[in-house]
Amino acid sequence: MTALAGPSADAFWAASLRRWNAVCWVLFAAMAVGLAVMDRPGWSRYGALALFGCVVLCYALLDRLPDNPVVRPHVYLCVLVLALGGLAYLGSSYAALFMVTLPHYWMFGRTPRASMGFLGLATASTLVGCWTRQGSSLEFFSETLVSTLIVVAVGVLIGLWAHSVVEQSAERARLIVELERTQAELSEAHLRQGAADERERIARDIHDTLAQGFASIVVLAEAARAGLASDPARSDRQLRSIESTARENLAEARELVGSAQQRGGAAAGSVARTLHRVLDRFAEDTGLTVDADLADVACDQQTRIALLRCTQESLANVRKHAHASTVGVILTRRPYEVELEVTDDGTGFVPEESKGFGLDGMRRRLAELGGRLTVTSSVGDGTRILAVLPLEMPGHKGKGVRR
Repeated sequence: MTALAGPSADAFWAASLRRWNAVCWVLFAAMAVGLAVMDRPGWSRYGALALFGCVVLCYALLDRLPDNPVVRPHVYLCVLVLALGGLAYLGSSYAALFMVTLPHYWMFGRTPRASMGFLGLATASTLVGCWTRQGSSLEFFSETLVSTLIVVAVGVLIGLWAHSVVEQSAERARLIVELERTQAELSEAHLRQGAADERERIARDIHDTLAQGFASIVVLAEAARAGLASDPARSDRQLRSIESTARENLAEARELVGSAQQRGGAAAGSVARTLHRVLDRFAEDTGLTVDADLADVACDQQTRIALLRCTQESLANVRKHAHASTVGVILTRRPYEVELEVTDDGTGFVPEESKGFGLDGMRRRLAELGGRLTVTSSVGDGTRILAVLPLEMPGHKGKGVRR
């Protein structure tokens, strides 16, 4: 037996069958009493009771034992069709049985085609039985035929409407299930993307802070070891720098593990003071000349961290690759943006051939805040790094509005 439209349709028909079952048993009992008491005595009464008894027995088996292998829904409908024809021929309560069992064609037929087919057979069986009993009389055409066709037409309309409602409900249920599944998939995708973004952020922070600090420690340690005999005072300063750098890296590591919202030296104070401390440490560690022109820019925490990380990464590149003697750092406040420029007079490079993580990490960090990074360099002509970040527009403080 083919289900109409999945679990929703099955639930609908199961609920409808339970409600109609109680009513049906009451009507069956009333019809049995009518056939036994009010019908004319003789063989027609016993024949009518036998046919009606077959219908009730099949219905009882289908109701109490729905999984029985003998009386299946379509078998019950076939018995009903034959019983209606016999009762119509005997003239015993066929009209009442026809109307009482009208919903059964839709409940047990399950598909519109099967339901219409069994209903058509029941109508034909009833009319044939009546015609055999009444003949081509005025009573048959004016009463029996017209009333039967009217009842059948009403039953067809109600049944088709019920099937339409069930199909729409089943379609809505299917769409809801698909929507919930899609939402779950999107949620899972967002979680995966969030985890990937967080891993990338942590990797970038580790590169910009811990990795650069460890590189500085290595360089300072090598220089201190080389100068232990010839320049103990300078080696002592370098050892103190190693200690300070190690302590800073330890603090950075604790903040990264704790996923602190405010990290690095930009947690408090102005950007200018933070960058001055970074530049002083860089000049002390490397011995390079650092020219700084830093405006006191007021900005949010994310912008402070981005400016600090770009400065740290640019200085790390100068330390490792540039072989420069002078470094220039300029922080400028524009009407709607802040600019950080780091230049050196080192050997330079070809930006298009750069494959390091540092520049890409700076670009992504700035892009997340709506900023941009420009790298200008050529072999032998030094390097210029320009980081531009938008600032909050006047009158929109605290709303995160950026140009």
